[in-house]
Amino acid sequence: MPAFRQVGEKQLPNPVVCMAWSPKRDLIALANTAGELLLHRLANFQRVWSLQLTEYTGKEITALAWRPDGRILAFSVRDAKQVILCCAEKAEILHVFMMQNHVTCMHWMEVMEENSALISFYTSEDESKLFLPKLPTLPKSYSTTSKIFSEDKSDEILNLLGEVRLNILILGGDSGFVELYAYGMYKIAVLTGLDFLHHPCMLASPQQEVAGTCRSVSLSSDLKSLSIITEVRSSDNNPEICYVQLDTGLLSDYLPEVTRMARKFTHISTLLQYLHLSLNCMCEAWEDILMQMDLRLTKFVQEKNTSTQVQDEFLELLLWGQSSPELQALLMNQLTVKGLKKLGQSIESSYSSIQKLVISHLQSGSEALLYHLSEVKGMSLWKQKYEPLGLDSEAIEGAITAVGSFSLKANELLQVIDKSMKNFKAFFRWLYVAMLRMCEEHVPPELNKMTQKDIAFVADFLSEHFSENEELFDRKGKYFNVERVGQYLKDEDEDLVSPPNTNGNQWLKFLQGSTHLKESPLLFPSFPQKSLHFVKRMMESVIEDCLRKPAEVIGNSVKQAVFLPLYTVPESSENTPQLFELPSLWNDKKAKMNYIVFCMPEISPHKLYLLRRATDPNRPIPNSIMSINLSHHLDNEGDDNHETEPHCVYSCTDARFYDDELLTVVLEASEEMNGRRVLAQLSLTSSLSCETEFNWEPNLRLDQQTSTIPCQSLVLGNQWRELENMKAQFVAVNGIRKVACVLSANLRHIRVFEMDVEDEDEEGADSQNVSADQDGLEATMANQGPGEENLETEGEAGEQGGEVIQKPEESLESEEALGLS
Repeated sequence: MPAFRQVGEKQLPNPVVCMAWSPKRDLIALANTAGELLLHRLANFQRVWSLQLTEYTGKEITALAWRPDGRILAFSVRDAKQVILCCAEKAEILHVFMMQNHVTCMHWMEVMEENSALISFYTSEDESKLFLPKLPTLPKSYSTTSKIFSEDKSDEILNLLGEVRLNILILGGDSGFVELYAYGMYKIAVLTGLDFLHHPCMLASPQQEVAGTCRSVSLSSDLKSLSIITEVRSSDNNPEICYVQLDTGLLSDYLPEVTRMARKFTHISTLLQYLHLSLNCMCEAWEDILMQMDLRLTKFVQEKNTSTQVQDEFLELLLWGQSSPELQALLMNQLTVKGLKKLGQSIESSYSSIQKLVISHLQSGSEALLYHLSEVKGMSLWKQKYEPLGLDSEAIEGAITAVGSFSLKANELLQVIDKSMKNFKAFFRWLYVAMLRMCEEHVPPELNKMTQKDIAFVADFLSEHFSENEELFDRKGKYFNVERVGQYLKDEDEDLVSPPNTNGNQWLKFLQGSTHLKESPLLFPSFPQKSLHFVKRMMESVIEDCLRKPAEVIGNSVKQAVFLPLYTVPESSENTPQLFELPSLWNDKKAKMNYIVFCMPEISPHKLYLLRRATDPNRPIPNSIMSINLSHHLDNEGDDNHETEPHCVYSCTDARFYDDELLTVVLEASEEMNGRRVLAQLSLTSSLSCETEFNWEPNLRLDQQTSTIPCQSLVLGNQWRELENMKAQFVAVNGIRKVACVLSANLRHIRVFEMDVEDEDEEGADSQNVSADQDGLEATMANQGPGEENLETEGEAGEQGGEVIQKPEESLESEEALGLS
């Protein structure tokens, strides 16, 4: 019986460039050349959802990584220089952050080390829940840029943060750039511009330093080292593959402090995004129709023939009930009774929405931000624990002050909205009655009553808001600024057109007269001339500077511990995605070892090489490198035809670590064997059992000393399966879920296997392949139509997966319940 049971097969319409299995569920994410991110399930390889990227997000996906809990998928987009976090439950973008360099690889790991301080932190309740109210969700009608806070839930931030246990997203790119993001959100270390030192034999000058392009990254679970596979240029300008191990001892030594700091800073980063989206909602609630009064009055000034001021025209109408023909034409022909009523309703509705957002969202978010920053300040004062990580109490104090200024500006906006609503309500009520009288229409009795106090109130409003301003016309192209709320919401660096009038403010007078309080750090500056957007940008800048320093300090502490030049390669083929190319990295969490598997096709095409290093750069490891001879009789144990089975010579097209004990490989036979392809499992224990030690010549690359590398013969037993009718080339595996996905050389043909069971019979497998091929053709034809139709067609092609396609949420929930049990 063939090893491994085939459970699905597809012919895809577009070449695949990335693929990654979910660590917790039987789901695999694929990215293709058309800019699509696809999520498929194991059973029959049915599609769960697809996310089509746009010109805004970019379309060239270069790397994929799952968060360890399987709830969020990260991917990088080369043409937009972005990293995007996507929800695994639905095809929704949760978070986007810009990068300075192109991201070429990524890895998302979870810290497995534990001690008493960490355990108490993991099990303790988040005290912020006791002191802070839950953040209100954003109105769905405004959530055009992000879905993080717009679901019908109250734990959006915690869902984005994930579990309390520290997890880190590692990004690698060109020019020697590496960045680490705690919880996938907070940049905890920056290694941009990291120089990979060449060996003297590879450089004209031993002191020359060059930066390489990262091809693979892996951070050990104990945080002691960061492994990088980098491609650099050798002295003869050929691409050269090197292994670099960086000492990240600071992260390991201060793991409890790093975890607490990262958790707090991730809270802060998420709250900044919440405030940003809240302000966007406020800007959308403010409508252009609110500018109509300013524009109408400006046009009236430009067209009227009299020298009378607009303010006097309206005051005359207020006091005597009479208006000039020009003012009457403005009110009756341009503004109109119906238009005035609509304008009044728009202002009331818009101002009410903005007022609610300020009270419920800006103030709640600011309070939460102040709380977390205050806790970080307390941490920074414990200098023995947190000063080595770069926490600066003065910088954090500056961030707290900036948040306080933002809160003051939000309260100022509330006062302006409250005053404007009262003013406009009284003004529109009076003007509406005046226009009804001009039309000689009936005036409702309830509107016809105006006391002397009401008249004085309207007169004050006219004198303050209806005076012509030549300077304002030069700046904004209008003479009036009747509407005072919009200036706070516009993203401009200019001062407010009409700042609040502080005359008579007893508190300000007291502060200005007090030499002790004027410069007190206990008082937040208010910036009365600036808009809310300006103060928000200033707050973001101060907080980002505060968050940046620990990332720089931790990044500067990382030192190169090991540099091993491995081999040179021909120029990469444009048809082969770089992520599919070896070497491949693996971190054995129990043994605290890093493994690297690679081939050297130019030197020894029929051998597979294994390199291992301790996660602790200072711990020596015996038998650090081993090779496996890929010549073998591919037969099952106990087969009577063992002697008649031809001797095969194989080359490895791809190899991925299945778990700590097994390596999954795709082997290609020589032309004498018709180039057949084989999927097999290799035992790492038997492969590394050789006692012969390899002495690495420090002045030579590894491919220049292959003759002395210890070699083991290939041992497969019955852990292999021939891949018929498929030019298999690449493989993606998940030992936790015991699944594998094989991809053909043309990057379009996929087969999916369960690795811990055998096929019942070959005929059933063949018939399943034929059926799967037919499904693949149907899916290919369906993909020529709209995306939603593709899902329906594909769902009909496999009856078992029909519900999966049409109801992705139910699918994932049910599958998670089954898969995790």
